[in-house]
Amino acid sequence: MSPAPGEILAASLFALAILHTFATRLFLHLAHIRPAHRGLWHLLGEVEVAFGFWAMVLVAALFALQGAVGAITYVEGLNFTEPLFVFAIMVIAGTRPVLQGARGLVRAFARLLPLTTGLAFFWSVLVLVPLLGSFITEPAAMTLAALLLGRDYLGRETLSPRCKYAILGVLFVNISIGGTLTPFAAPPVLMVAKAWGWDTGFMLQTFGYKAALAVALNGTLLTWLFRRELADINPIGGSDAPAVPLPLILLHFLLLLGVVLASHYPPLFLGLLLFFLGIAQAYPRHQDPLILREGLLVAFFLAGLVVLGGMQRWWLQPLLLSLSQDGVFVGAILLTAFTDNAALTYLGSLVPNLPASFQYALVAGAVTGGGLTIIANAPNPAGLAILRQHFGEEGVKPLGLLAAALLPTLVAGLAFRCL
Repeated sequence: MSPAPGEILAASLFALAILHTFATRLFLHLAHIRPAHRGLWHLLGEVEVAFGFWAMVLVAALFALQGAVGAITYVEGLNFTEPLFVFAIMVIAGTRPVLQGARGLVRAFARLLPLTTGLAFFWSVLVLVPLLGSFITEPAAMTLAALLLGRDYLGRETLSPRCKYAILGVLFVNISIGGTLTPFAAPPVLMVAKAWGWDTGFMLQTFGYKAALAVALNGTLLTWLFRRELADINPIGGSDAPAVPLPLILLHFLLLLGVVLASHYPPLFLGLLLFFLGIAQAYPRHQDPLILREGLLVAFFLAGLVVLGGMQRWWLQPLLLSLSQDGVFVGAILLTAFTDNAALTYLGSLVPNLPASFQYALVAGAVTGGGLTIIANAPNPAGLAILRQHFGEEGVKPLGLLAAALLPTLVAGLAFRCL
C-alpha cells in the first residue's frame, strides 16, 4: 500500500504526539524558567493536551494540502462518540451521590473478606470495581476506582512512590481486562463485537473467567506486596461532607445507567448530561465541584487520538496481518502501548474472513496491553486526570507507569494464553 502525503504527515505527527507525552516534564520545566509564557508551557505540559494539540496541527496541515473541503470532509467522517461519552460518564460518575453509593457497595463487599478494613476495602476497589466495568462501562469504572483510591489511599503521604505507581499500574491493567465479561463495556471489544457476532455468552466463556481470575490475582498480589503500608489505613472513616439523601443517590445512578444504555447515541446521552447538570445546580449542597476540567481534558485527548489515528491504517493493518497467531497476540500488546487498543481491533474488524483464533489473539493482546501507557486504553486518561495530583508537581512519569504495569500485564497475558 502506497501512503498518500497526508497519511505520511499524520504518521509523523502521531509519532510526535507520542514523544510529547514523554516530554511533559520538559514543558513544566520551561514554565519555571520562562515565566513570560508560563501558561502556554503549563498547557503543553498537560499529558491530555498532547494528542489534541498535534491533531490540530494535522487539521491545519490538511487545510493547506487539501483545502477546506478536504480537511472538513476528513474530520466530519470521523466518529467522536467515544470522547463525548467518556466526558459525560466522567462528570456524572465523579459526583458525591454516586461516590457515596459506590463506597457503600464496596464497603459492604469488603466486610465479607477475612482481611483488615484497610486491606479489604483496597482489594475490593481494585477487583470489584474493574469487574463492574463490564456492566457500567470501563470509563465509569475507572472514574469511580480512581476517585476512591485517590481519596483513601494515594492521597496519604505515608504511601511510598513505589506503592503509588504499583497501584496505578494494576488499576490500569485491571480496568482494561475487567470490561471483557460483556461485549459492550470495553472499547476494543465493542469495536468488533457486532462484526464478529460476539455476544455476552461468548464473552463470558472465552474472555470473562480468564479476565476475572487475572483481575483477582493482580489485586491480591498488590495487596500482599504492600500490606504493611496499606494495613493501617482506614478508608471508610467519617467524611466532612453530609450524607446524600437516598432518592438523590438513586436518581444519579439512574442517570448514569441512562448514559451507559445510550452510549452509542450522543444526542441522547448528552441530553441526559444536560439534565444532570440541572439537577446538580438544583441541589448544590449535595455536590462536590464537578470534574468538568478533567473531563474536558480527557475528551480533548481522545478526540485528538481519533483525528490522528484515523490516518494510521496504511501501516497498522498490513503490520497486523503479517503476524502469526502468537505473533499477533504479542504484537497487539506492544502496539497497544503506542496506539489506542480500540483502533487496533477496529482495523482487524475490517479484514474479511479472519480465523477465529486470530480474532481472539488480536482482542486478547489489545486488552492485555491496555495498562502500559496513557494512550493504550481510552479510560486511562480519565484515571490519570484524577490521580496525577498525588504524584507530585511532575505528575505521573510514563516510564514509571510502564514499569509498574509490566507484572500485571504479564499476569493478564498468561491468563488469556494459557487458560
